[in-house]
Amino acid sequence: MVNVEGKKKIAVILPVYKNDKPKYLSLAVESILYQTYKNIHLYIGVDGPVGDELKESLEVIDRQDRVSIVWFPENRGLACVLNDLLDICFKEGYEYIARMDADDISMTDRLEKQMAYLEKHPEIDVVGGAINEIDEEGKNRGKTIVYPADPVECRAFFSKRNPHAHPAVLFRKSFFDKLEGNKYIPEYRQNQDTMLWYDGMMAGTQHANIPEVVLNFRMTDAMFKKRRNGWAFAKKQFKDRLMINRGLGYGFGADVYGFAMFCMLVSPVWVKKIAYRVLR
Repeated sequence: MVNVEGKKKIAVILPVYKNDKPKYLSLAVESILYQTYKNIHLYIGVDGPVGDELKESLEVIDRQDRVSIVWFPENRGLACVLNDLLDICFKEGYEYIARMDADDISMTDRLEKQMAYLEKHPEIDVVGGAINEIDEEGKNRGKTIVYPADPVECRAFFSKRNPHAHPAVLFRKSFFDKLEGNKYIPEYRQNQDTMLWYDGMMAGTQHANIPEVVLNFRMTDAMFKKRRNGWAFAKKQFKDRLMINRGLGYGFGADVYGFAMFCMLVSPVWVKKIAYRVLR
C-alpha cells in the first residue's frame, strides 16, 4: 500500500480493555495521529465491554480520520484482539504493522525512524527501539532502556529478557509469513510477546532495535501488583523460560537467571520494584 507521495502505508494496532484510562488512551492516540510519518492508519480493538467514560472517549476517537475501531463483544484477552487486528491488516494488504498500547506515548518521529531503518535493512523482519519510562502522572522516572541493536545481539539478549519493548515495535508482514500463518498464542493472556519472539526466532525471523528512544513507556503499580504477581504466573513464566532456553540453545546460565526471575516474581511488591530497577 503506497500513497501518492510514494510512502508505504503503516497500520498501527492498539488494543483497549475496560481498565484502560481514557486520559492515557487519548494521549496514546494523539501520539500516533501526529506522527511525522503521515501515511498511517490506526486500528483500535476493544476487548469486550468497557465503562461509559472509556466508551465515550472511544466514540470521539472514532470520528477522527485514519482511525478504525473494532468493538469485540466479549473479553477474550490481548492475544485474541491482536490476532484479529492483524487479520484485518493482512486482508487490507498492509506490509508494515506497528504495535501501540493504550497507556504509552510514542515519540513523534518514531515511525519515520523505524520505517527508514527497515528500508535500509531489508533483511530485518521487526524493529523496536529504546524506551523511556514515565510514571502514572507522565513524569520521567529517570530510566531509559536501550535494547540490543542487531539480530545476533537480540538473540543473545533473549537468553535473559525480551529483545524488544512490545508496544514499540514495527513489523514487516514477513515476520508473520515466516510463522506460516501463526500469530500470537491465544491461550497466553500474559507474556504473549515473549512467546511471539520465541516462535519468531525459531522460524528464523530477524530482529533489531534502533538506539533512539521511540516510546514513553508508562510504569504503574498495577504492573507489579497484577501482571507481575502470583505463584501461577511465576511458575508458568519459569516453565516457558526453560522451554525457550532449550529451543534456542541457551546454556545453564540462562536457566539460573530464569530461576532468579521466578524468585523475584513471587516476592513482595517492594522487592519487585527494587529488582526491576536493578535487573531491567
